[in-house]
Amino acid sequence: MRVHNNINAITAFKNAAITIGTFDGVHRGHLQIINQLKKEAFRNDGESVIITFHPHPRMVINKGRPDEKRMPVQLLNTLTEKIELLRRYEIDHLVIAPFTPEFSNQSAENYISDFLVKRFNPKTIIIGYDHRFGKNRAGDYRLLEQYQQQFQYEVKEIPEHVLHHVIISSTKIREAIIQGDIGTANEYLGYDYFFEGKVIKGNQLGRTLGYPTANLFIDDADKLLPAYGVYAVSVSLAAENSGNGDFKEEAHYNGMMNIGIRPTIGDNKIMTEVNIFDFNKDIYDRTLRVYVKKYLRPEIKFDNLEDLKIQIARDEVEVRRLLKVDG
Repeated sequence: MRVHNNINAITAFKNAAITIGTFDGVHRGHLQIINQLKKEAFRNDGESVIITFHPHPRMVINKGRPDEKRMPVQLLNTLTEKIELLRRYEIDHLVIAPFTPEFSNQSAENYISDFLVKRFNPKTIIIGYDHRFGKNRAGDYRLLEQYQQQFQYEVKEIPEHVLHHVIISSTKIREAIIQGDIGTANEYLGYDYFFEGKVIKGNQLGRTLGYPTANLFIDDADKLLPAYGVYAVSVSLAAENSGNGDFKEEAHYNGMMNIGIRPTIGDNKIMTEVNIFDFNKDIYDRTLRVYVKKYLRPEIKFDNLEDLKIQIARDEVEVRRLLKVDG
């Protein structure tokens, strides 16, 4: 897959089958669109093209609104993660278009003529059932359909992907993660939800309790983290030569994670800590990718550290059972 970061440097695509969207999560619903995109490209002996936006449109549209009372958008994927996930599907081209206030204010008609047609000259346009575009989200499938003959493209709409009578969407996945419903989130995603962080020094409390932890610093404030609590996880240690957005795994382990404010300690500092099973290496300043497998329990305030230690031991037994890890 060729990634295009400069939209002004794009040359003509061959009989392009294109689709447009944020693709946050690259989940099972998106896969329907991707599969249809590849089929149309093959049918027309053309190239498959995904057009996505950075930053996320809602971050631009909502910015500065005096009436905006919702929390800022937190994303299932960083841009780097999105690229990595899309590479799995052997798309020919990924175009990362800048989403600016000026872009958001163009009419839906200009979006079609000046953006989609002039820049990409599509043979086929594939969109999801709920795709909207242009100022005030005025454009939809019907508008694209009206311009088919004028601009000589064919538009196809992909219906919603329903699982257990629920429409899969990035919003529903975010809600599940926020609520600690990792099982549902992972089922909708089609893979284990993951995030990355750099291992930093903490206060060594875990080591004192007999459960040393890797304390993670997550530098992308827009990345959605799971709800406070204890989780069964697996982790990948990035190779030291990983770079340029290319995550290379050096080793893979199992473990348990706590996210929260550690109420027994009472410092109210939000921490993400991973106890890696059967592991004793210095990995400070290394990148760790955490795959969230299952939510175990909420954070609990114990009367003392000994009670906390007893509970952590119980957690380890349960996580090892869930992950089928001897110990």
